[in-house]
Amino acid sequence: MLAPFRQFLTDPRTDFAGETITYLRLCAIPIVLAVVIGLVLGVLVARRPLLAFVVSNLSGLARAIPTLAFLAAVLPYLGIGFTPAVAALTALGIPPILLNTIAGLRGVDPAMVDAARGMGMAPRQILSRVEIPLVLPVVAAGVRTSAVQIVATAPLAALIGAGGYGDYILAGINLLRPAPLVVGAGCVALLALLVEFGLAAVERAVTPAGLRPGRSPASAAVESGPGTPARIT
Repeated sequence: MLAPFRQFLTDPRTDFAGETITYLRLCAIPIVLAVVIGLVLGVLVARRPLLAFVVSNLSGLARAIPTLAFLAAVLPYLGIGFTPAVAALTALGIPPILLNTIAGLRGVDPAMVDAARGMGMAPRQILSRVEIPLVLPVVAAGVRTSAVQIVATAPLAALIGAGGYGDYILAGINLLRPAPLVVGAGCVALLALLVEFGLAAVERAVTPAGLRPGRSPASAAVESGPGTPARIT
């Protein structure tokens, strides 16, 4: 039963290692670009109510656009291959990070900002030392959503010649062969699960102990060690 899959993976024409590297690059580059663009844009517009409203609504509308439409939109300008796929996947990954960044910064208690300003902090210091640490869990949740969405959607990039596991899936469908289809889909699913659980651990790590679900202030105090006050809000 496993012979067709073993034969497919060991076939030199399959180039499993090469396709895996291509797929990892196809996912990692858009994730990094989406994080940078989403964070920077979110920080820039969060304190401008009208601009934040416009950007948030445009981002929300962008999430409703089908992925194939993103891929088709970049073809006239970037052609086919790896570069247009990265551009389309980056555009797909920006909205969750951008929306969470804006929502998190606008949700910071103004009293904390006033207190930091009263201590003589400059606006840049307030952002880096007060606001960003407070919104990290919210931003991490947006990154997690964006990353999983990119990993799960990247196989469609094979339609424009970007390569990766999507080539296996397309070959399995076009040739009615279960081996490449199962291998491609299985690898995508496994990578998506790894990203989901990995970023969930990161999200938990950046969340203050007192704010984690299912935690009591007493247990947070125990873990924080003797002489270290628990963070309670």
